[in-house]
Amino acid sequence: MTGIVMCVAVLAAASAFGVLHRRRSGRVRVRVRDDGKRLDAAELGENLGERATLVQFSSAFCAPCRATRRILGEVAGLVPGVAHVEIDAEAHLDLVRRLDILKTPTVLVLDADGRIVRRATGQPRKEEVIAALGEAV
Repeated sequence: MTGIVMCVAVLAAASAFGVLHRRRSGRVRVRVRDDGKRLDAAELGENLGERATLVQFSSAFCAPCRATRRILGEVAGLVPGVAHVEIDAEAHLDLVRRLDILKTPTVLVLDADGRIVRRATGQPRKEEVIAALGEAV
């Protein structure tokens, strides 16, 4: 009987963790630790957008990274002055460590000066990316 109760408790805890993780993944949010951090064209390897820049950290075997690339490319094409820059996380470990990138895809929304204004970990929704750009531009 004790084994059954323990099994049910473990399943309930795992389910709660899964639901919480899924709700947080891909959400665009502000992080206090990003306050004041900036990126420039030299660090990105490309120029910043005139109004904002969507920076995507990806890895070679990341399936959600491909979908995120498509979403961010569409948004950059829709909103004038917005650039999309994709960075290979494995090739830029110093930048990954400095920015506290823990998983791919991670998307940073930068304003025209390169200041990080929003962050999403996981595949963001197109509507959330567009809304986040409202703060950057």
